[in-house]
Amino acid sequence: MKLLILLSRIPYPLEKGDKLRAFNQIRYLSEKHEIILCALSDVRIDPKAYQILARYCTSVFFFRLHKPGILINILRAFLMGNPLQTGYFFNKRIKKKITGLINEHKPDHIFCQLVRTAEYVMDINIRKTIDYQDAFSKGIERRMDEIPWFMRPVFRLEYKRLLRYESDVFDKFNNRLIISQADRDCIQHPEKDKIIIVPNGVDHDFFKPVNKEKKYDLLFTGNMSYPPNISSVEYIVNKIRPELLKTYPQIRILIAGASPARQIRNLVMPGVEVTGWVDDIRKCYAESRIFLAPMQIGTGMQNKILEAMSMKLPCITSLLANNAIGAKEGEEILIGNSPEEYADWIMKLLNDKDFYCSVSEKAYSFVHRSFSWNESVSLIDRVISNKT
Repeated sequence: MKLLILLSRIPYPLEKGDKLRAFNQIRYLSEKHEIILCALSDVRIDPKAYQILARYCTSVFFFRLHKPGILINILRAFLMGNPLQTGYFFNKRIKKKITGLINEHKPDHIFCQLVRTAEYVMDINIRKTIDYQDAFSKGIERRMDEIPWFMRPVFRLEYKRLLRYESDVFDKFNNRLIISQADRDCIQHPEKDKIIIVPNGVDHDFFKPVNKEKKYDLLFTGNMSYPPNISSVEYIVNKIRPELLKTYPQIRILIAGASPARQIRNLVMPGVEVTGWVDDIRKCYAESRIFLAPMQIGTGMQNKILEAMSMKLPCITSLLANNAIGAKEGEEILIGNSPEEYADWIMKLLNDKDFYCSVSEKAYSFVHRSFSWNESVSLIDRVISNKT
């Protein structure tokens, strides 16, 4: 099958969750299908991106979104009643080019990642699949209490528009995918149960246990300009760390990931290290004892937790994050509801070797049993091939 894939970001480098998901979908789908990739970018394009993606795609097209055009299109979206983020990623000039490529290549199927890309192909009369990935509307709602008061009217408006838009998009596509049951429940469409749940996977051959000296007690990874990650790091350093210092004054925390925001850079202090971009994140996992992800806001699935489990790290997270993962609480994953609870779990893992090993082993078995890119993309293949 000739498959045109449309993305709101170029899936390289893999520093964001949507890029990781798209890259692995492309990698596995390319084994059976001819892929024409169209990807937008609002930042400088990595010089390696084209070469790497061309390994899996017969044709690769990148489209730059420039700041002046973005501002105009956000304003246009506002006036039209559409979500501002759909305006951010939509450009009439690029739509014309994508339509031309569709007419030239005549794909059998169009695959769009995120509702941000839907505007480009809604009027195209070819079978289409939309991967919602996350329920963006819920993500905006959860950030309401975290933002300055003067931004809340804008977020409230965006939340309402996204709710409506996510429902409208449902009816414009033949197939709909999403990352978790929790996210599907947030889509406000009467037939939302028809949305097929396609979780992320883990490259278990890449993320596997490594014996290295443990330099850090706690690790958090992710894109450090992403608001839910910023919120989590602040919670770790400002709320959980003070509880730990009462009995464990030498606690060592590593914050690893691309583009650390000013709020995160300001948290550097004795016992708290911030790395910025890391060429091989496995080194950070291997040198840490515990993976800590107290996610307070956000949607979707936390790839960082799956990777940590695959490297045999015990993971402590929030109920919110585990809702998408579905690990068994107290056995395969540990859940904190307050700084005190997180600190208690951390101390128990550091002081009880048998408990540490038990949680690590059960997490490792769970992630191998439950999360595979091959199985996830095989489900997508059946969907787009109309075999479900």
